[in-house]
Amino acid sequence: MKIFLTGATGFIGTALVPELINAGHQVLGLARSDDGAKRLIAAGAKLHRGSLEDLNSLRLGAAGTDGVIHCAYDHDFSTFEESGKKESRAIDALGSALIGTDRPLVITSVTAMGAAAPGRIATEDYYIPNHPIPRTPTENAGAAVAERGVNVSVVRLPQVHNKVKQGLISQLIGLARDKGVSAYVEEGVNRWPAAHLLDVARLYRLAFEKHEPGSRYNAVAEEGIPLRQIAEAIGKLLQIPVVSIRVEEAQSHFGWLAMFAGMDMPASSQLTRQRLGWRPTGPGLLSDLELDARTDTQGGNF
Repeated sequence: MKIFLTGATGFIGTALVPELINAGHQVLGLARSDDGAKRLIAAGAKLHRGSLEDLNSLRLGAAGTDGVIHCAYDHDFSTFEESGKKESRAIDALGSALIGTDRPLVITSVTAMGAAAPGRIATEDYYIPNHPIPRTPTENAGAAVAERGVNVSVVRLPQVHNKVKQGLISQLIGLARDKGVSAYVEEGVNRWPAAHLLDVARLYRLAFEKHEPGSRYNAVAEEGIPLRQIAEAIGKLLQIPVVSIRVEEAQSHFGWLAMFAGMDMPASSQLTRQRLGWRPTGPGLLSDLELDARTDTQGGNF
């Protein structure tokens, strides 16, 4: 099939392009810059110039393909509200080109959307439209276009990692380097789920090929890694002290990351594995942290 891929030049997109092509699909990749365009063409994808802000470019890309995988997202964590509005407009534009067809629209959310309460294991079938997680507008926009006859499914991401990036943990590494200490909150027993980048790319492909309307999939290999273990791995990596931060000190130390630093967010992928036959095989998060040369501290999935 010919698949329109947003975020094609991003962290996940650069792994998803070869995953799709190697499975026999054609990829039409969205790119806004000349550098991104060159990288897409070199990877074997077709180029579609545009951006999340150019809604007409999104409609045109979706209209000319057999379906869409939407990975792009504005990861400016200082403006969650505006990022949510931009995401909603993008999904509406993509969906408008698919109304009345069976062509799939696979969108990207986060595993924390599946948790009924902090500390509860997030599951695939849990969804409420007023969830406090900042990525709620994504799934609400997906639900809205689904009501208009679009075949929508959702891939929910944990901390996606390889040797170079580890989602929000990349931000923690940058913060630890700046502060001179690697920190966790209180006892650090709160858990973050994770999955290797190549396993996540394979899941997107399987979700697209399945194109089951209304399905939600958790891209989870490890259900929950205590933040203290993550902080200790960062401390070892950077050769700096590891410290506990009190709850009342979290905002001062972590900044915008404070809202996540104390969250307990375990997540299950049991239903995803049953429904797609997905079996993650990549290295674990802590293993990738040990190997990481830390040349890049950008990224984030929440």
